Amino acid sequence: TFKNTEISFKLDQEFEEITADDRKVKSVITLDGGALVQVQKWDGKSTTIKRKREGDKLVVECVMKGVTSTRTYERA
Repeated sequence: TFKNTEISFKLDQEFEEITADDRKVKSVITLDGGALVQVQKWDGKSTTIKRKREGDKLVVECVMKGVTSTRTYERA
């Protein structure tokens, strides 16, 4: 099953978000060297999601508990 999510935010301001897996988190998104860095916090846990453009690609790096996942998206 696929699920689309959409968020609206202002840089450096905390907001509440319902994630694609239905977690209620508090997020803050900052700009760091051209990359959007999102920190999600919930139930004493946190994850960091870094989104950056590399040419025509979008690279998304997720880090939680020292484990890193990287996804690369290309335009069709």
